[in-house]
Amino acid sequence: MLHLEPSARWAFWRRGLMVSLVLASAAGATWLMGVVLGTNGLTVAEGAVLAVFAISFAWIAVSFWAAAAGFVLSLLGRHPVTLRRESAADGKLPALRTRIAVLMPIYNEDTRRVFAGLSATYRSVAATGQLAQVDFFVLSDTTDPDIWVAEEAMWHDTCRALDAGGRLFYRHRAANVGRKAGNIADWVRTQGGAYECMVVLDADSVMEGDTIVRLAALMEANPKAGIIQTLAVAANRTTLFARWLQFASRLYGPLLAVGHSFWWAGEGNYYGHNAILRTRAFAAHCGLPKLRGKAPLGGEIMSHDFVEAACMRRGGWHVWFLPELGGSFEEIPSNIIDYAVRDRRWAQGNLQHARILRAPRLHWVSRLHLGMGVLAFVASPLWLLLLFLSSYVVIQQALAGHAYFLPGYNLFPIWPEYRPAESHALLAVTAAVLFLPKLFSLALTLGSRARRQSFGGGGRLIASALAEVAFSLLLAPVMMLFHSTFVATILAGRSVGWASQPRDDRGIAWSEAMRRHTVHSLIGLAWGGVVFWYAIDFLWWVAPIVLGMAVAVPLNVLSSRTGAGLFMQRRGFFWTPEETAPTPALRMLGEELRRQADQPLPSFEQVLQDRRLVALHLALLQDRAPANDALIESAERAAIRADLLAPVERRALLGSAAALEHAMSTVEQRRLQRAA
Repeated sequence: MLHLEPSARWAFWRRGLMVSLVLASAAGATWLMGVVLGTNGLTVAEGAVLAVFAISFAWIAVSFWAAAAGFVLSLLGRHPVTLRRESAADGKLPALRTRIAVLMPIYNEDTRRVFAGLSATYRSVAATGQLAQVDFFVLSDTTDPDIWVAEEAMWHDTCRALDAGGRLFYRHRAANVGRKAGNIADWVRTQGGAYECMVVLDADSVMEGDTIVRLAALMEANPKAGIIQTLAVAANRTTLFARWLQFASRLYGPLLAVGHSFWWAGEGNYYGHNAILRTRAFAAHCGLPKLRGKAPLGGEIMSHDFVEAACMRRGGWHVWFLPELGGSFEEIPSNIIDYAVRDRRWAQGNLQHARILRAPRLHWVSRLHLGMGVLAFVASPLWLLLLFLSSYVVIQQALAGHAYFLPGYNLFPIWPEYRPAESHALLAVTAAVLFLPKLFSLALTLGSRARRQSFGGGGRLIASALAEVAFSLLLAPVMMLFHSTFVATILAGRSVGWASQPRDDRGIAWSEAMRRHTVHSLIGLAWGGVVFWYAIDFLWWVAPIVLGMAVAVPLNVLSSRTGAGLFMQRRGFFWTPEETAPTPALRMLGEELRRQADQPLPSFEQVLQDRRLVALHLALLQDRAPANDALIESAERAAIRADLLAPVERRALLGSAAALEHAMSTVEQRRLQRAA
């Protein structure tokens, strides 16, 4: 079993190396940009370009050097933490000595998908022979009454199908206090003491039993580990957009993860799911306060995971990122709009982290994680500002021309100077930082026959990589505008909630795409037109940006189509290892989804007509307080016609055992009266 023994000395030289490389490369690129801009004197606008360029280049240099470290370590076959030839996935599956809990917090989710994923994970754990050490909990914060009823029925049926009585539990909270973080905290307070560790899943997560057991064994072997996060791989979506994103994250993500693991060491990060946490450490250190002020930057902390990792490390526990474990899967939004909506929530949560940076006693690497989370979204308006300033400078120069003579007497004209060598060097350096990480991953995959075949073979892999670059170039400016808008609206005080994420392969209608992207397309067309008219030589530099904006509508619509995704699949594009050789848990997930496809789900209206459903609901309900007059009135109306109740009344009725029993009594009396 892998032993993770952090040392301040080796962590210092790793981080010193990374910081030195990032700063040196950013300084070198900024110097080149300064030479190019300042050849004929530096204006205020050019100075602004230089400042924004320095920040932006340093940001992308972090990912470049992480990918470079991952490439070297992968090439040498060295573990990113221990630097030895070993892996947490190697060796015989250990026998667990401690009890662990697998938690799945849910909130108005697709009930079939939730229990299909949970069933696949449960069956996979059972296949390891160590199910006796693992309990499963569905922690519902659902507010939709129809989904609430469906969850209870599906939980009951799943327990019977898996023979999981006493091992698979369901709990519904009356109030969604603290969102997901509050849901987990509530379980920790009430039931966490019985378990050494907890594995946290998302509603769309699936994990191999082998991976869960190895994570738990790693916690046993490393008593100072507070969190161990593995790399979650995107899978199971079929739209063109999702297949592209799954391919890109699967090909490039592991290399970047290895590089980050190298320099993070015991101060890693936590992504909120598909990880194992030590329960007592979480209980002692990871309670989240409310930020002062109102949302969006105050109130409840939305992106809780980064903060929990920082608090865990502050409490003396280590946070490890071990991407080599595998067997960890999630699903992603199926189209650009849903992807952007998810990013909008993350943007608000990450910008809150700017207020947590000053929290006392945080490790400096934890502060860096929080700061990078903020910069992940602030980078987009910085990039947009850089592009606008660059265009302004070029157009201004084109309109003003070069001043050959300064005011007053000049003996000789001042000839314009050009620095083609520095310009070409700057272009080459920027292209290398952006594209070499992709080439590193591609080279490693092509160099291994097994990995190459898992992506469909060398030819398909290269063709898919080229298509991925083209798609990325078109999508990047659209996401830049989305993120810039998000940051601006958040800073202006506009908040969003945290609704459930769409889990199906949703296609985008032309009308919705037009509503979302018309402004983006107009910006791109106007920008390109102005550059074409005043500085046509610069058009080649901004062409990829304005083209992506201009085609945003058709790009969104076509890439959201399942038919387009399957068309590309048949032609060998964007294949992934999870598609060419699905793991046992993924195969079981597919089986469960097919089995449940035609299985009807009950709704609120059926509860009062089905004694089994209402008995199950009452058995699970915790509220035994007397019903007030309003609830009694709702119960009597529901007994006449359940569809007369508004959603909020339905939820209140389901939440009161006394009111629901009154409704059932009224229904029974009406039945007896009709029978008489």
